[in-house]
Amino acid sequence: MDSPRFPPARSLHPIIAPPFDRSKHAQGGLTVEDMFTQIMSVVQKSNTDIADLRQECSELRQANANLERHIRDASLSSQNGNKTVAPPSPQMRARSPFLGPSVSSAIYVPSPLGDRALSVYPFRLNELQGFWAVVPAGGAGTRLWPLSREACPKFLLDLTLRGRSLIQATWDRLLPLASPARMMVVTGRVHSQAVRDQLPDILPSNLLAEPSPKESAAAIGLAAAVLARRDPEAILGSFAADHMISGTDAFMSAVAEAVATARHDLLVTIGIAPSHPATAFGYIRLGENLNIDDAPNARRVSQFKEKPDARTAAAYLSTGNYRWNGGMFVVKARVLMDMLEEYEPELAEGLETIAAQWEDEQLRDKALAEVWSTLPKIAIDNAVAEPAAVAGKVAVVPATFGWDDVGDFSSLADLLPAEVDQPRILGDSGLVVTDQSAGGIVVPASGRLVACLGVDDLVVVDTPDALLVTTRARSQEVKRLVAKCREGGWKSTL
Repeated sequence: MDSPRFPPARSLHPIIAPPFDRSKHAQGGLTVEDMFTQIMSVVQKSNTDIADLRQECSELRQANANLERHIRDASLSSQNGNKTVAPPSPQMRARSPFLGPSVSSAIYVPSPLGDRALSVYPFRLNELQGFWAVVPAGGAGTRLWPLSREACPKFLLDLTLRGRSLIQATWDRLLPLASPARMMVVTGRVHSQAVRDQLPDILPSNLLAEPSPKESAAAIGLAAAVLARRDPEAILGSFAADHMISGTDAFMSAVAEAVATARHDLLVTIGIAPSHPATAFGYIRLGENLNIDDAPNARRVSQFKEKPDARTAAAYLSTGNYRWNGGMFVVKARVLMDMLEEYEPELAEGLETIAAQWEDEQLRDKALAEVWSTLPKIAIDNAVAEPAAVAGKVAVVPATFGWDDVGDFSSLADLLPAEVDQPRILGDSGLVVTDQSAGGIVVPASGRLVACLGVDDLVVVDTPDALLVTTRARSQEVKRLVAKCREGGWKSTL
């Protein structure tokens, strides 16, 4: 294993003021402007040296973090019987094939977590012993069509132009909690190669490919069934590949509390503090505090609520006892399989059959071919979370980090910067001309000029083979257009 290279130490130039010429001053030759120029030269030189020093410190921190990560990964890999450690991920720029050419793929963009994550995080890695991060990466993102397509869904796209796709950002976020040796992705076979390309650190045995979409219960259940056989005490945390999260420390603290709570054989979800009365999300009603030492915020889930209307959502917020359901679950793998056996026995039996053959590629393919198509298609919330909550087996950790599921163009617009009284632009701003148009979002992905006059809150997505025009208020309904395109024979554009 090659050791990370530390940057060579660099000597700083001393800050030396220019000599004071008494004779020139006595003769009146040094004007106020000359003095000011010399002073500013010293200040500028000082600022340059300080910037260089900061850069050197940043490089040292990065090298130190990389060294710690190499040591940790080597230790974990040796424990799991692996002889080599996967090389660190390059800073790839995941791009939609429909985004304009103006965005350079050569720009280096640091991980959203930053290299200080290992030192900022208040818990050491071994305190999350047995924790596995599971990333379900599925769905076509039809509400973001025509930007998101079946062959290139939204989790593979860089939707904020930060240089990392949504799944790469998810990987970066979870890496300090579970090194590559304990990171697992569940995705469709059609997307497995793209996931490998974007996540080169992932171990081949930790990339689970589904033959066909089967909703979240089958995807997360498959990971649980495989993990339960590899490590009976494994605790998995399921985090969607296509969500945006801000507030690293708050996120890590919430996950640590969820893991501590899951050790008590509970299914744990993380509740998102609602910022407005949303009607696009389900809600979680908080119950009594569980009084767990390592999870002081953990509460029992009183009830899961389906997506409400606006009046009901506003009533939820007024009580202060509800959180958004972001679909994040932390649970012992064996406990989840026991719950599936209790509430969805047919699904549990099929997953156990597949998992029993998983480590042998030929037997795995045969089991998938025979069993996968027969599995029930159901969401994890409906299959396990809701009935288990009625039995008092579900807990919630109320969290304070920012969260967005990037569920439509309206929410995507909120993630992009904008000038005053101008629409947000995803792509080359030089291809967009507006006058008296504010609040919308324009995606000039075809290379053509897009001009908007006197239209507010408009969504314009211009790709080479499809043009979408709607309003932000109706952006949740884009999937209806996708269905009509399919019915109309436009499958090639989906």
